[in-house]
Amino acid sequence: MPIIPSTYRPPLHLRNAHLQTIYPSLFRKVKGVHYDRERITTPDQDFLDLDWSRKGSDRLGIILHGLEGSADSGYARGMAKALNQRGWDAMALNFRSCSGEPNLQPRFYHSGETGDAAFVIDYILGKYAYKRLAIVGYSLGGNVLLKYLGERGEKLPKELKNAVAVSVPTDLHGSCEVLAKGFNRLYTRHFLEMLMEKAHKKPQLFSEEQLNLQPRSFPDFDNAFTAPLHAFEGAMDYYTKSSSRQYVPEIRRPVLILNALDDPFLSESCFPKAEAAAHSQVYLEMPTRGGHVGFMSGKKAEYWSEKRVMEFLNEI
Repeated sequence: MPIIPSTYRPPLHLRNAHLQTIYPSLFRKVKGVHYDRERITTPDQDFLDLDWSRKGSDRLGIILHGLEGSADSGYARGMAKALNQRGWDAMALNFRSCSGEPNLQPRFYHSGETGDAAFVIDYILGKYAYKRLAIVGYSLGGNVLLKYLGERGEKLPKELKNAVAVSVPTDLHGSCEVLAKGFNRLYTRHFLEMLMEKAHKKPQLFSEEQLNLQPRSFPDFDNAFTAPLHAFEGAMDYYTKSSSRQYVPEIRRPVLILNALDDPFLSESCFPKAEAAAHSQVYLEMPTRGGHVGFMSGKKAEYWSEKRVMEFLNEI
C-alpha cells in the first residue's frame, strides 16, 4: 500500500524527539489498569508471565513490549487501557526474565525470538474462547511481531485479524549504528547497564571475562552474550537473521507499521518503504515527529499512538 499520510501533530512544546522518547519512559503513569498474572510453562520447562486486563470480551489484544520493558511499561499499560476502554480484553506478554524474576533456562529473550510469542498465542486459543485476536508490538516487540507474521505467512491462526508495530527497528544493525552516535549513546549506555545487570544475575552461565566486560555498544554485548546464548555465530549473524524487514513481504494479515521519522533509535534502513509500497496488506505510517515510542498528546491521558492503533484494529 502507499505510505499513509499521518495525522499526528504534537503540541509545540512536545516537538523534540528526545523529549518524546525520554519523558514517557521516565514519568508516564497509567491509572485504571489492574493486571491478573498467569504463569505458564514453556515446552523447554521455563516459564512466561502473562498479565491480563479483562473486560469479558471475545476480542483480545496482545501486547509485546520493547527492550528491557515489561507489562508495567507506560506504553504497555496505556495500550491495555485503550483496549479495555473500547471493549477489548488485553494481555501483555512479559518476555523471559522481564517479569521481575529471572527465567530458568540458560537463555534470555532477543529481537528475533518468535517461538515464545507463537507458543503463547496457541496456548490462548487452546484455552480461551476468543473469536478475534490482534497484536500490538513496541520496538523490539514490534520486530518480534513482524518477524512472526512473516515467518508464518498463510499459516497464522484464523482468529488473528490484524496487527500494529510501533517504533520498530526493522534493521537491527542499522539501529545499532544510529544508537552509537552522539546523544543516542546515552540510550545505549542505559540499556547496556540494564542488560549487564541481568547477566550478573546468572553468573553460572558466563565466564569471568564475560562478566567483567564493560560493553560500549550493542555489538559488544551481543557478541559476548546474545549470540553465544542463542546459537548465533556473532552479533552480525544475529542482526542479519533477526531483522524483521526481510520478513515483511511474506506477511499475510493487515499490519500497520508506525515509525516516526525523527525516532532516534531508527536508521533510514528501518523504514520499509519499498516493501510497503509493493504490498497490499502492509501500511507504513511515518509521522514527522514522535520520537521512539512517544507520540504524546499534550495533557491528554491517552497518547495519539494508542488512538491510532485502535482505529486500525477496529477497521477490520
